[in-house]
Amino acid sequence: MGNEWKISEVISCDVLILGAGGAGLRCAAEILEKRLGCRVIAVTKVSHPQKSHTSTAQGGLAAVDPKDPVDKPIYHMFDTWKGSDCMADQNVVKRIVEAGWEEILWLENRGMHFSRDVDGKLARRTFGGHTLNFGETSAYRAVFEADRTGKGIMDTLWGEVIKRGISFIHQSMATELLFNGDRCVGAVVFSPKSGKFTAIRAKATVLAMGGCGQVFKITTNCRQNTGDHLALAVETGLPVMDPEAVQFHPTGIVGPGILASETLRSVGGILRNKDLEAFMERYAPKMKELAPRDLVARAIETEIREGRGILNPSHGIEHVWIDLRHLPEHVHKTQIPEVASFFKKFVNVDTRTELCPIRPSNHYHMGGIPTNEDGQVLKGPNDRVSGLFAIGECACASFHGFNRLGTNSLLELITMGRFAAQKAMEDLDQELPPLPPDAGSRTFEKFSSYFAGHSKVTVGSLRERMKAVMTEKVGVFRNEQGIKEAISLLEELKEEAQKCGLRSRDLLMNQELVERWELDNLLTSAMLIAQGALHRRESRGGHFREDFPERRSEFDRHTLVYMEQFGKVRIDWKPVDMTLYEEGGPYAEKFGMIERKY
Repeated sequence: MGNEWKISEVISCDVLILGAGGAGLRCAAEILEKRLGCRVIAVTKVSHPQKSHTSTAQGGLAAVDPKDPVDKPIYHMFDTWKGSDCMADQNVVKRIVEAGWEEILWLENRGMHFSRDVDGKLARRTFGGHTLNFGETSAYRAVFEADRTGKGIMDTLWGEVIKRGISFIHQSMATELLFNGDRCVGAVVFSPKSGKFTAIRAKATVLAMGGCGQVFKITTNCRQNTGDHLALAVETGLPVMDPEAVQFHPTGIVGPGILASETLRSVGGILRNKDLEAFMERYAPKMKELAPRDLVARAIETEIREGRGILNPSHGIEHVWIDLRHLPEHVHKTQIPEVASFFKKFVNVDTRTELCPIRPSNHYHMGGIPTNEDGQVLKGPNDRVSGLFAIGECACASFHGFNRLGTNSLLELITMGRFAAQKAMEDLDQELPPLPPDAGSRTFEKFSSYFAGHSKVTVGSLRERMKAVMTEKVGVFRNEQGIKEAISLLEELKEEAQKCGLRSRDLLMNQELVERWELDNLLTSAMLIAQGALHRRESRGGHFREDFPERRSEFDRHTLVYMEQFGKVRIDWKPVDMTLYEEGGPYAEKFGMIERKY
């Protein structure tokens, strides 16, 4: 076989960033801009940073101009709190919202091509759950670059970090976090292209590894979002916060599940069932199509469950329609050109003249590695881990609570990227700590076990079974019996995976080996989601329990799930920060445990 279990190279740097999407590159840009000569290394699973999942973000970026005569940051804070189903941490909400406009100016001053209105000012569009005056009417709060805003952000950030000397390690995987005592001192990285393991020493390590959407059968997530960060965390004894908080985007294109941006509803798209009834008025009488995503997703699934869906003959999937036929030609050409092209390419539908088939698709993980408002990783309700940060979708600060409002993800990426960078720079004057003597041992034990299996069951078949049970039992609707059935099957799949044989017995260019490692991470992520869902016996935001359909006050707290051994979990709780409510300032009453109606 020729495998040598050793660290082939040790690299030293000031800051190691695992992930090179929007959050990671914004963090890198801030550090490189403020600390000249600082060495920053970014590791990415993909072939180029611009292949990161941030590039697929379509609709916009929410932020309030402090000089806006109509909108106010306090309205954005309220919408985020209400949208979160009263589970976002209010100290985080306040800090991110108040920093948002500064980040818009930062991007614009560095060349991002935001769309403009007829007067040459930044154009704005509305999104679900964004309102003026605490819910009175829709707010036009999101700035955007046509329907490819994420690509614009990535182009801008990539230019900033390249000209300041960042180092990239492409198509590589972080397999182990390294600690010297209680301090994180770097990570082990495996490169399939070379078949070698590298240990990277760093004064600060930043996790920016994206989501875990590949846990589900139909997802808007890219192929690389396999929950690697969640596995890294729990293997080192760290908890995952609110793993049960999973968002299903209402409008995934039938078949591939590719995102059909919320922009479609913000520009006037109408959801219709098989009778062409505009049904959202039954579920959200005031906001209709512009209700938050969890409400719209459940409305669509309910229409299908009750027999008002349409069976797609090509894919054998039931769906509803989104109707864009009444929109002006210039909207199709200038505001939704990319989404329109997706419908044409994947389902051969012309958005100008035909109804478009959509169904909810797994989209975003509100849960993740717990952090404070500076992105510092927490190992308990309040204890931070020295030298370790987490930002973006892989983290849970928690800005989104149990339901993320559209456009708030990009806002979180760029603000938390900056906050973490500013805090990490405080550690850069310290000595570079040594690596632990057993660096890589956990990785080597795991990878050697992959080559020990001889079962003929394939990695792909196990992965498909996992996706199917998670979609059916731990998807938009959940109940205790279904969740327990999912947990039981996940334990069975884990046992089968440990026996799974690999056809190639080498480390070099072994895609099956990569997929076997990803399968472990996916099973870990799935188990964390299922366990969180089992223990939260209520309905809250994107977590809907049919056996407990109402919100319950005893669960006004975050879930912390520890799982150092697969399936053996320990549950702890963290209080929701209610600073805005408890400080008693203007509008404090708006930030209590309020009723959530739209």
